[in-house]
Amino acid sequence: MKVIILEDETRAANHLERLLAKVAPEMKVVSRIESVRDGIKYLRTNPEPDLIFSDIQLADGLSFEIYNLVSVRCPIIFTTAYDHYAIEAFQTNGIDYLLKPIEEERLRQAIGKAEHFSPGMVLEKILSLNNPTSEKVYKSRFMVKVGDKIKSVPVEDILVFYSQEKASFIRTTDKHSFCIDYALDQLEPMLDPEKYFRINRKYIVSIAACTNILAWTNSRLRLKIDGIDDSDIIVARERVMEFKNWLDR
Repeated sequence: MKVIILEDETRAANHLERLLAKVAPEMKVVSRIESVRDGIKYLRTNPEPDLIFSDIQLADGLSFEIYNLVSVRCPIIFTTAYDHYAIEAFQTNGIDYLLKPIEEERLRQAIGKAEHFSPGMVLEKILSLNNPTSEKVYKSRFMVKVGDKIKSVPVEDILVFYSQEKASFIRTTDKHSFCIDYALDQLEPMLDPEKYFRINRKYIVSIAACTNILAWTNSRLRLKIDGIDDSDIIVARERVMEFKNWLDR
């Protein structure tokens, strides 16, 4: 069984290849690809593999771009360090979605699913993620408690959502912070991705909050947000390229 791996992190690709050798020794990795550009070129000029392991965030963009330009019929198992790409859509329809670091048992389950799904469903799910047929409605306001009163905060007035000491908060444009009853994992699909971006596990920032960005260590970026004294407002290295693309839309 011929397999290709689309992954721009050498350590992650090595880890996956070692697990495959242990879990499914019948699989042969015929190519490792690091970019959208090389992925398109490979799939256009080589026989289609039996299975693709595809990181979502590659060196030059999102791997979804590949599958919008190249017709792929084989199974695709997505891998990523973040859980905000509609996991349920894949897990319930034969395409699986593995969070890094990939665990041996989850890899076994994914390979089992890949052997039984419809290739037509694969392409349909990939394209629908980037090109939804219906417009999604995002949350427009949040209720917060101020003393013994309840206040409604429009989402456009929120600069950042963040977690601190096992609770979630918002920071507003008028420099107030409020506790809210949602975890960040719950919040992410509620927010318009054109206006809000999850930079790491602790922060979801608005476009309006991204006015003071500094180059940081290990190819990362650091944000300074007025009123939040936290050195962890850092764009994770694997998210920097996507973050820059988001800013440049």
